[in-house]
Amino acid sequence: MPDEQMLEIIRQSVHELLMWVGFGTLVGLCAKAIMPGHDPGGAVATMMLGIAGSIVGCGSLLFFVEGARVSPISGVGFAAATAGGFVLLFFYRLLAGSFFTESEDGERYLYRSTRNRRRKKMLENT
Repeated sequence: MPDEQMLEIIRQSVHELLMWVGFGTLVGLCAKAIMPGHDPGGAVATMMLGIAGSIVGCGSLLFFVEGARVSPISGVGFAAATAGGFVLLFFYRLLAGSFFTESEDGERYLYRSTRNRRRKKMLENT
């Protein structure tokens, strides 16, 4: 009998792990869709970002809302996980240097495309 209980525990643990991996991948894709642009990292980074965002978002919801039960497949869990993934993606881009780039004259611009548009405008005016 104990072997059957151990197999059931292992089966449920593997099911939970696969559910979080699949759910985390969807959350990572949604977070990247909300914040478009070039990201440092590929598919594995998206999956890891989504899984970590799911943990951060759902964990924050559980921490701040007393008595809440969050399932990764519920609507509230999906919204909290997407928000967590969005926050992690923001800080990932911030630390990777994708948001702020330094220009030649020392000014800082928010996006590289803004810098390129301003450079083109300056060249057209001269």
